[in-house]
This record gives sequence, structure tokens and C-alpha cells, in this order.
Amino acid sequence: MKTIRRLIYGEVITSFAYVLLAFLALFFFFDFVEELSALGKAPRSNPELVYGIRHALMYVALMMPNRMYELMPIAVLIGSVTVLTRLAHSSEYTILRTSGLGPTRALKTLLGLGLLFTILTFAMGDYAAPPADRSAQLLKARFKGNLVAGETGAWLKERQGQANYLVNVRTLTTQGHMGGVRIFEFDENGVMLSTLDAAEGQIETTGSWTLIDVKRMEFRRVKLKADDVRHSDMPTYSWPSEITAEMVSVALLKPDRMRTTDLFEYIQHLEANGQTAQRYEIEFWRKVFYPLSCLVMVVLALPFAYLHFRSGGVMGYVFLGVMIGISFFLLNNVFGYIGNLNQWQPWLAAAAPAMIYSVLSLGAFLWLVFRR
Repeated sequence: MKTIRRLIYGEVITSFAYVLLAFLALFFFFDFVEELSALGKAPRSNPELVYGIRHALMYVALMMPNRMYELMPIAVLIGSVTVLTRLAHSSEYTILRTSGLGPTRALKTLLGLGLLFTILTFAMGDYAAPPADRSAQLLKARFKGNLVAGETGAWLKERQGQANYLVNVRTLTTQGHMGGVRIFEFDENGVMLSTLDAAEGQIETTGSWTLIDVKRMEFRRVKLKADDVRHSDMPTYSWPSEITAEMVSVALLKPDRMRTTDLFEYIQHLEANGQTAQRYEIEFWRKVFYPLSCLVMVVLALPFAYLHFRSGGVMGYVFLGVMIGISFFLLNNVFGYIGNLNQWQPWLAAAAPAMIYSVLSLGAFLWLVFRR
């Protein structure tokens, strides 16, 4: 069995590497062509800082870990289908079956290989892709100015004792500092107590924000008149807060580009402050289940080893396997939107496509083995 396992693992990993490399080269080319329109441009604040070819190449290269994370399951499927189809067409898989590779052992062998790909996908999505994607966005921001979340920036909420704070962060600068910070303070009855407007801000590791060039207004709890508002200007101001830099990043950047632990902490923060977290919960569970789709891909590929081929029919079955994989990823995205609209359980919306395709692939496998 060690020899058989070594043979199958070696063939599938080699095929997977070729497919992944081909996809990455294709997306690298497409992304680079898309960046050509930005060549020669410079931000208004620094006209001498021109976006050149080396910057475009660096930006596209930094996007590749995230592309790899997105493409790994489909590359696993195409690589596995190609190898198993070729082995079945050349009757090599029939020889392996007579050598002791029964259906149960074949399933266990491929699940073991799928587990390796699952671990690799999880490591890529949680440890390689997020910092590389953030570096790419910050590099691009050097020539566009700042990272901006829509027209109004990112909005966060925090409760401290009897007070509620609504925080608005307009931009995230290239150095990772915040720009255009506004903080609105309310009491337990929703009455505004104060507003704070800062030009810049930095989140410290000690559980506070250091705000620069601060303009603060405090309101008395009486009927507002001109004398009831107190204005104060401060060069720096320390605001205690449990909002971390990762939470601001989640609000400013796409949640599917963040680490699983960062998303979990942000969900806990939203729930603690009475905010809806349905969208982020679905993204969290999708981050959890997405690496497991590699297991689904190898199970989808296994029935192809038990098909009977005529000459010239191999590529048709490979194409069928590719289309099945594409339909899986389309359904995975559709279920995320449907689950968010219909308030499904987040884990169910994220796991449903994998469960459906696992049942279908196992059903096809059992039918081909025991009925044919």
C-alpha cells in the first residue's frame, strides 16, 4: 500500500502543481494587464511619486498568495480528475485494484491526500495571503493616497460602561495609521454627550488610541444653547478603546481577505455592542469550511477512476470534472448571499454546498462500484 500511496500521491501532487502554476500565470497576466492603465499616474499630494512597471509587478506579485488560496481547491480537483482518468484509461487503475486497492482503501488514500491539501490551503489563507494582500493594498495606496471604505469610511461601535461610542475612520494611510477619525459619544438614552474630530490616529497595543490634532465638543444635558457647548482643541488625545487595528482593517478591507481569528474577534466585538454580525459570521464559516473543500474535490474526483473509457473520451470526462468544480464554487458563493438574505444559520449557509456535493459524489462512487 505504501508503494500505491506513493504513486497516487506523487502523480496527483505533480498534476496539481502544474495546474496551479498555469492558473497563477494566467491570473498574473490578467492582473498585470489591468494595472497597465494606472502606469504613469501619481497622487496629487506627491506628483513626483509615479506608478511604474516595477510597482505594478510588485503589486500583482503580492496578490498571488490570495490568488493561490482561491485557486487551490479547483486545482486539486483538476489535478485529481486528470490523474485518475488517465490511470483508468490506461488500465493502470485496474491493476492497482487487483493489487489490493479496494474502494474503501482508495477513498481513505485520497482523503489523506485531501487532508494535506486542506492544511496547505488553510495555512495559505490565514498566514500568507492576508499580510501579502494588505501589503499590496498599502503599496497601491501610496499612489492613490489612502485606503478608503466607500464614501463615508468605516463605521464601528463600542460600549464602555453606560456610554456608547460610534466611531468613523475615513482612511487608512500607507503607514497603517488612521486618517479622519470621528468619535460620537452617547449616553444610555441615546443622547449625544460629545463629539471628537481628529486628523490622524494610531491604535496602540496598550488598549488605547492616540489621536492627533483633536477638536472636541462637549454638550451639557440641558436644552442646547450657544453657551451649552464646550469647545476644546488638543494636539494629542488618548482615547481608551478595545477596538483593535485588525477590527479597523476588517471594516476597511474585504472580510474574506482577513485571518479567521481576526474575523472571529470582530464578530465578538459586534455582538458585544449589539450590532448585526450575520455577514461576517457567514464569511467566518466560509473561511473555516473553504479549506475543507479540498476534501470534497478529491471525493468528487474518485468516481472518475471507475469509469470505462473509449478512445478519445478522456478529455471529455476531464472537462466534465472541471465544470462540476466550477458549479461547486458558484453554488458556494450563491449560498452565501442567499443565507445572508434569508437569515440562515451562518455555518449552514457556508457548509451546505460542501455537504450537497459530498453526498452526490459519494452516491456516484457507490453506484459505480457496487452497481456497475
